[in-house]
Amino acid sequence: MEVQASGLGYRDINDSIRKSGKKILVKGCLGQRFIGAGMSGRSISIEGIPGNALGAYLNGADITVYGNAQDAVGDTMNDGKIVVHGNIGDCAGYAMRGGSIYVKGDAGYRAGIHMKAYKEKVPVMVIGGSAGSFLGEYQAGGVIVVLGLGGSDRIVGNFPCTGMHGGKMILRSDCSGISFPGQVTARPATDDDMKDIDKYLTEFCKLFGVDKKELTDSPFTVVTPDSKNPYKRLYVPN
Repeated sequence: MEVQASGLGYRDINDSIRKSGKKILVKGCLGQRFIGAGMSGRSISIEGIPGNALGAYLNGADITVYGNAQDAVGDTMNDGKIVVHGNIGDCAGYAMRGGSIYVKGDAGYRAGIHMKAYKEKVPVMVIGGSAGSFLGEYQAGGVIVVLGLGGSDRIVGNFPCTGMHGGKMILRSDCSGISFPGQVTARPATDDDMKDIDKYLTEFCKLFGVDKKELTDSPFTVVTPDSKNPYKRLYVPN
C-alpha cells in the first residue's frame, strides 16, 4: 500500500499505516513527527525526511528511510529495526532498550544516551559516518558501533561515554587524540571483540552496499565502563 504524506499530519499518516497491509510506502514525507510510533508487525518504507521521534517506542516494526531523519530516531524503542539511508539528528536511540538502528551517514549529538539492555534484549546502533558530542552518555547497556566512513577528521565529538556504566562502544579508529572520561577503559579490539560485532557489520554492509573486507581492514577500539559508580568522579570531589 502507498500513503501520500504531503499535507497530512502524523496522526493521519499513522492511522493509514495501521489500516494498511504489512508493507507500506510513505511518500512525500516532510517533517511529520512520530511516524511508526509504538508499531509492530509492519514494514514501513519512507521517501522524504521524517520529523522527530521516528519509530518512538517501536515494538517490532521495520522502518526504512530513503533520506535523512531528524532528532530522536528510535526514542525508547523496544524491538524492531530502523534503517536510515542518510544522516540522523540528535538523541538517536534515546533510552533504547531493544531492536536495532542502522545509519549510513552521520549522527548528531547524544546518540545512544541512556541506552540500556535487559536479559535477552540488547539494543544495537550502528553509525556509518561520525557521531557528535556526548555519544553514549550514561549508556547502561547495548552496543554502539561507529565506523567513521564519512571522511570526518574525528570519528566522535567531545565528551564520549560521559557517565557510561554499562554496555559497549566500538569505534573504527585507533582513537588517538580522543579524550575519554576516567570511568571507562578504551583498548584495541581483539579477535573475539570483532567476532561479537561481525553480524552487525555484515548487516550494515548488506544494507548499504559497503565492502566488508575494506571496512574491517582498519583498527577498532572497544570502550567499556570500569566502574559501577561512574558518577562519583563526575560530581563529587575525590
